[in-house]
Amino acid sequence: MTETAKTTKSKPQLYAGLDLSLTSPGFAIISVDQNSEGHRIPSLVEVSVIKTDTSETQPLRYEVIEAHALLFFRKYTGLTAIIREVWPPSRNYAQNDKLHGAWSAVDRALSRLGLAVTENLTPSTVKKTVAGKGTAEKLEVAAAVSRILRLEDRKWAPGYDDSDACAVALAYLIRDGLIDVR
Repeated sequence: MTETAKTTKSKPQLYAGLDLSLTSPGFAIISVDQNSEGHRIPSLVEVSVIKTDTSETQPLRYEVIEAHALLFFRKYTGLTAIIREVWPPSRNYAQNDKLHGAWSAVDRALSRLGLAVTENLTPSTVKKTVAGKGTAEKLEVAAAVSRILRLEDRKWAPGYDDSDACAVALAYLIRDGLIDVR
């Protein structure tokens, strides 16, 4: 007697990518699912960029970022990993303050939902992994993200903060061998 194994479709894994700044932080959710041939395919679930108003105080801008992150992530509490792009410290204290304030705002929102950043990647790692060179320009990274996600006709937001957030998640997925890319 031959026994046939039933194939059950597993639930897609969700990964978040963060490209944070005080001016226009980017957030992305990437899904990884297996197709019928067993290939692990990434797909864009959602992407968002919040532009803060430079005429407002820094603390208010942090509150706007935190509120946006809370609203964005409350739909995705079952994330497998949350990956953030990190910058090395700058000699410019004011620049460090702005970036760390944005990180802290998002960390507070995530914490309220029982979530936390699980991985940090440098910009050069993201660029090299996704676009093939650590000095890739934003347009090159966006083109690579579009190719990997099969979104060749996608128009990314000015500044490419949305495609950068996708690139952060994709770099993690590629680096850890969690997706099959050509």
